[in-house]
Amino acid sequence: MTDDPPAKQGFYGVKLIRGPFVQLPAHPDATDDPSEMLKFAAKARAQGSRLAADLFSGAGGLSLGLHDAGYQVVLAVDHYPEAVETHRHHHPGLSVDWDLGDPDRIRQVSDLIREAGVELLAGGPPCQPFSKAGRSKIRHRVRSGLRDPYDERRDLWRSFLEVIRLARPPAVLMENVPDMALDKEMFILRTMVHELESLGYAVEERAVDTWRYGVPQFRQRLILVALRDGKEFQWPTESSERPTVWNAISDLPSVEGGWRPEGGAEGWADYTGPKTEYQRRMRRNVEPEDNTKVFDHITRPVRDDDLKAFKLMDANTRYSDLPAEMKRYRDDIFDDKYKRLDMHGLSRTITAHIAKDGYWYIHPEQHRTITVREAARLQTFPDDFRFAGPPSAAFRQIGNAVPPLLGEQLGGAVLESLRADREAHVSTREVAATLAGWFEAGQVNGLPWLRATTRWQLIQGELLLDRAPQDVVRRVWRVVGEWTEPQETLRHEENLRRIGQFTDRAARVEAILDLARIFAKQPDALNDDAALRRGHGLNESLADLAVLAVPAVRDDDEDESEEPVLVTKGVLRVAARFSGKPTVGRRNRLTDGRLEVARMIGIDADARSAHLGLIDLANTLCRPQDPICSECPLAGKCAEAELPAGALF
Repeated sequence: MTDDPPAKQGFYGVKLIRGPFVQLPAHPDATDDPSEMLKFAAKARAQGSRLAADLFSGAGGLSLGLHDAGYQVVLAVDHYPEAVETHRHHHPGLSVDWDLGDPDRIRQVSDLIREAGVELLAGGPPCQPFSKAGRSKIRHRVRSGLRDPYDERRDLWRSFLEVIRLARPPAVLMENVPDMALDKEMFILRTMVHELESLGYAVEERAVDTWRYGVPQFRQRLILVALRDGKEFQWPTESSERPTVWNAISDLPSVEGGWRPEGGAEGWADYTGPKTEYQRRMRRNVEPEDNTKVFDHITRPVRDDDLKAFKLMDANTRYSDLPAEMKRYRDDIFDDKYKRLDMHGLSRTITAHIAKDGYWYIHPEQHRTITVREAARLQTFPDDFRFAGPPSAAFRQIGNAVPPLLGEQLGGAVLESLRADREAHVSTREVAATLAGWFEAGQVNGLPWLRATTRWQLIQGELLLDRAPQDVVRRVWRVVGEWTEPQETLRHEENLRRIGQFTDRAARVEAILDLARIFAKQPDALNDDAALRRGHGLNESLADLAVLAVPAVRDDDEDESEEPVLVTKGVLRVAARFSGKPTVGRRNRLTDGRLEVARMIGIDADARSAHLGLIDLANTLCRPQDPICSECPLAGKCAEAELPAGALF
């Protein structure tokens, strides 16, 4: 999976790091012939191997992890030549430079996966953002039960889905950057879950902190696992080891910035041996004749002015702390332009940007940026793993990779889950349908403005009656619910003021009247998603609720609004109780919380009503104290019902 957009070969925006150009021979059992790959796969399967394929494979960090977990990776596809060369050197089977935006390649890859008997399809497809029009078009097809025309598949995450649809492997493992799930609508992730469930897969997704699995860096990845035939996936147990930067690299010899060994690509630095368990793991497959050698321990030269700056820095020094004469960048914009790694802590995330400059990765003790080998160590690549191309290409491959140790943990968990053969608890589609049916039945109507017919009704109801007692809500809504547009509210200003006095909410009434005057002059703004969020004195969360509850409609009656995933304290409470995960919303509401909410509402025709039902449920039955579980539509599926009383809240 690449975090950066595709780049032309050899172009990085800055001058490449000069250094040895590593050329790697192919693995003895590698081939560039698909028919030979099928023979190799048949032989491996006959010997009892479980087969895997890795799409958007990069250098093969995930492939290496899957191999260590017990899989034989027989097919890898990427569109970056040097990464393919790296993969072909370390893995048998077919490693090819193919463009998966090409429908013909999609068909070919799908056929190979199916014919080879691949059991696990892994990959990290790049996910580009969609325009509102693009999202609306795909959402309409999803809800109409239509599939995109085959020749329209140009987005690589959709290519990945197409391969799954055609090949139907028993297991799918996808990794991506968490940003895929952090947009307002979570459109791509929700669509992928919907389509996978439509194909009969049970889906689990989670934002994983890689340090919890023994990777010595702050690096979060979005992981999606789908098992065919509705089988349950159990996440791997977190590692008890918490390696630090120094655990990982303290055994590597001191070198100066720009140092190069004699012998070019085959040169090495002298090595005296590992000091920690982590380092021993990194050295375990090194050939005996290489026990006193470490390869690729090279980095970029250090400018004289940077050297002076580095000498003043410790792990807590920010760029803005440096003397003015040492700064080449604005410190108000680039406050963390330079960062020395903390030997006793975790590394900051190793990204592909390290190929352009290494200022975020200054060695904990030495006055230089980290070497290729140090970056590889922090990504859990072992020392026998080499990278094709110049140092800049190596850095880019390392930064784009899935840490092999994470891949091993996930691959092992997939194997165990397939062996356990347990049925998944519940699907997103089931939960969404249950919530939507409950909401639309209207048996509990705690927030009647969620069923408003105009956005002004909703805004007015939420501002005036949020957290009001139910008897007040019922009495007042019968009156204000009739005022569907701001002009009507202004015509009933005196009546509204009396309601404010009666409910002790006079200040809220004044806020409603102020908004009514604004929107009376700009009526079109109420039906424009972007304009509604832009000023007017309306906070973004209320604007999002209005967009969700009352979608804008084009002249052709097709819904063109976003469906933002709203993460309130109440909604997180329901998600935590339902999932049985008390950390939802506490550790990271923007990832864990949003993921749990998204998996309860889906994206098909029930999604809006399901989301509104979730909000209503949080404000009526699923209360912080003394929830009314006997009336909850999710009672039969809720994990809290199976836990000891008070285990979550």
